[in-house]
Formats: sequence, C-alpha cells, structure tokens
Amino acid sequence: MRDPYEVLGVPRSADADAIKSAYRKLAKQYHPDLNPGDKAIESKFKEISAAHDLLSDPDKRARYDRGEIDADGNDKPRARRPGGAGFGGFGGFGGFNQRSGPFDFDADDIFDGFRGRGSAGGAGKRRGADVSYGLTVDFVTAANGGKRRVTTADGRTLDVNIPPGTEDGTKLRLRGQGQPGFGGGPEGDAFIEIHVDAHPHFVAKGKDIHLEVPITLQEAILGASVTVPTVDGRVAVKVPRGSNSGSTLRLRGKGIPGKDGGRGDQYVKLVVMLPEKLDPELASFLEKWGPKNPYEVRSKLNGLG
Repeated sequence: MRDPYEVLGVPRSADADAIKSAYRKLAKQYHPDLNPGDKAIESKFKEISAAHDLLSDPDKRARYDRGEIDADGNDKPRARRPGGAGFGGFGGFGGFNQRSGPFDFDADDIFDGFRGRGSAGGAGKRRGADVSYGLTVDFVTAANGGKRRVTTADGRTLDVNIPPGTEDGTKLRLRGQGQPGFGGGPEGDAFIEIHVDAHPHFVAKGKDIHLEVPITLQEAILGASVTVPTVDGRVAVKVPRGSNSGSTLRLRGKGIPGKDGGRGDQYVKLVVMLPEKLDPELASFLEKWGPKNPYEVRSKLNGLG
C-alpha cells in the first residue's frame, strides 16, 4: 500500500479528528455499495480503509512513523549484524541475554522465531494478531440495526451485525476473524469501528430523534393530519388547529432503541411555510383583516439590544 498519509490526503501532523474526517469523506465517495461492480473503486476503498485502520490506531501509527512497520502494518526486517547467518555473528550463546550492540534484536527474538515454527509439546503456539477496520452505516441502520459487509485488506469479506441503537464510534468485536495463529495457535480478532452518517433530516439527541416538518398556512390555522417520516417508516400525525412555527409534537417510542430494551421518542417541530408565490387574494384579505386584528409577537425581545 502507498503511504497512508498520502492515501487519506492528510499531513503527518494531522490529529485524530482530521484523519477521521478525511476517511469519512473518502469512504462516502468510494464505498463499493455506491459503486457496485466497479473493481477500481473497490480496490481504492480497500486502500482507504487500510490507511485509516493504521492511522486511527495510535500504537500502529507511532510504529509506522518510527519506521518499525510498513504501510500494510507488517513488521520491517530488523538489521542483521555483519558476520553471516550463523550464531557466531551474534557473539556466541553467551551473549543471548543482552542486546547485541547497536542492532535491534536479542535472544528472545531468535527463540521466538524457533517457537513460531513449532516445537515439541505445542510450545510454539502463538495467537494471531488482531486487526481493525472502519465501517460507515446510515442513520436508520444504526438506529434499527441490520447487517453490513466489510471488505478486508486481503480481499476477504466479513458480515457484521449492527446492533439496534449503535452510536458513532462504537467498536464491535468479531472473534477469530483476525490474523491466523502460529504453530496451531488461535486466530486473532477483528475490531470494527462504526461510523454513523449524518441524516439529512433526523437529528439524534441521546435516544430521542428530532425532526422539523413544514406545514402550510391552512394546516396551521385549521388543523390537519399529515404524514411524517420515522426510522420505522411514515406515520400520520395530527396538527392541532392554530399551530405555530416551533410547536412540537411528541411521538412516543419512535426514537432510538436503548440497551435496556426501552426506546426514545421522536419530536416533530412544526414550521409554518407561506406559498412560494404570494397569492393576491390572500394578500388582499390580510390587508383588510390585519388592522382590525392586531396582535403582539415580539414582546419577548423588548429590552434586548
């Protein structure tokens, strides 16, 4: 993989928020679900996800910046001391309990290599490394739960169950879906960090959902039944007669599910909208009605400014 900073288009000094923002922007543009069948886009998305996985992990990022691992997260080969591959190059067995001069390995490195290839009695078993991925889901899926698929850097696909009420930044653990173990050891785990896309209309506040709904002048004055969207689908709502902009209706149990089994509410804020093109008949009526029926609407602003 290319340099992860270059892949995400961020400088090396970028903080965690800048990296997350760059990833989410690119993920929206190159997500395979939005570009079905496009292999080039799919490959680009894998590269973006892999870059984010590395840079969003503080330990991996620090190791990459120090040159200890490459852009794919693999350990870089450590320097070998001149003197060949035999034990004499390391100063003999007597020096195995100390660092060998300026070179970055010691006896444990060597014996770990032997153990990794297996030994009598199963002493060579080592657990595989954990891996991390990012997954962006839409607001409704995060609220109601669902299934999504993650494409790993090595081309595998993982099916992920999104629990109802999942919040942005939630990390899910898939046991045994990480790197293979060594010497018959168990596989590592996969950690999926969930990023929830903002909804164009719904706004979450805790487990409650807030929504602004436009209504006509007639509906505000005379009352009406209007349909509004919820995360469960559209429902009918009764607008009381004489409703003003800012009047809020409460839909019980139409919010986001909680871990305790309960559920938040949805709040519908009414916004009275005039016709885009002013009707002459309405204007003529108000010219006559207004002077006879004055009323105060800005009293709360008295004394300000």
